[in-house]
Amino acid sequence: MSGIYRCLVRPVLFEQESEAVHDWTLQRLAYVSRNALLCEAVASFFEPPELTARLFGLSFPNPVGLAAGMDKHAVALPAWAALGFGFVELGGVTWHPQPGNPPPRIFRAIPDEALVNRMGFNNPGAGAMATTLREWRVSGRWPDHPVGMNLGKSKITPLDKAAEDYAASLRVLWPHADFFVINVSSPNTPNLRQLQDKSALAEILAATCDVNRELAITAGAVSGRGLARNPNSKIQHAKSKKPILVKVAPDLSFEAIDEILELVETHEIAGIVATNTTTARPPASDPRSERAYAEAGGLSGRPLRARSTEMIRHIFRRSGGALPIIGVGGIFSAEDAWEKIAAGASLVQVYTGLVFEGPALAKEIVLGLHARLAEARLNRIQEAVGFCAA
Repeated sequence: MSGIYRCLVRPVLFEQESEAVHDWTLQRLAYVSRNALLCEAVASFFEPPELTARLFGLSFPNPVGLAAGMDKHAVALPAWAALGFGFVELGGVTWHPQPGNPPPRIFRAIPDEALVNRMGFNNPGAGAMATTLREWRVSGRWPDHPVGMNLGKSKITPLDKAAEDYAASLRVLWPHADFFVINVSSPNTPNLRQLQDKSALAEILAATCDVNRELAITAGAVSGRGLARNPNSKIQHAKSKKPILVKVAPDLSFEAIDEILELVETHEIAGIVATNTTTARPPASDPRSERAYAEAGGLSGRPLRARSTEMIRHIFRRSGGALPIIGVGGIFSAEDAWEKIAAGASLVQVYTGLVFEGPALAKEIVLGLHARLAEARLNRIQEAVGFCAA
């Protein structure tokens, strides 16, 4: 099915401006999302066989997720499950709504299967996102897989107030997502990557952990009162806090990564997302790629694959395999996903691969992972994590 997309559909789409195609696609997926019959029809084509994974106390129907940046308004939440994804990461979302950087702000390097973007956290704000998620839940259209939320810093918030900004977003969105990702690694918000510094990141994690702990206690107390009134109630005690992960840049040195890993226990980091886009540029293979690479912004796609895998392998080794990793960067096939998992990723995410390979990508990756597990004589995807990290 990806072959049909590449040969017939993609050439037509790629004749148009990148963000226009992105918006057009999301509008169609939003329409599908609001209709249960259409979602079922889409799922009949794209739903893969189960390849379950359990992580952060959550159950994932398969390890292939949608990366942050694709659905920043949560307009297509039910459709992603119909397309075969085992989880989604919405956002990035900031406390203050913001339009992002002026367009054009997405550029294709088609020969290299890469994108350069400088979106700048365009989003409706944490409050509006919470309302949207609440509406999806009330409508009964909530997906049967984990939903994550990527949190960024508002552009107007000074760096010394960043911790308050992240904490405010977490407080509003906490009831509506299964896990959260602290994004301090986007290259498109001025000076944001300075927050990857150990001391700055520690402050942000301390603030968000305080909110996480407080809300978990409150939710547990409310659930307890409900169970006391009705012992047969389906409401369960909130036994644990929501997992909070940190998304890192591929441009960090291993020494800087090691400093972040030192914060894991103290500040309750549940995992690492490796990696965000890169500010580095590979040699251009074509004038079209050269024009895209000349644009400011973060590079994603095929050229990022090797570096993100190196980062995953390093984090897995340094943590002794104890810290879960979500691997993202240059995943276009089951082989790419297997490489990330074998290096130490427990889950993987796609973004640019979906743009270039089309809507069947999640299903094709899951089918390919089943085949690789059979070849390696492994029974579960967890057994493959770190398979080749040594």
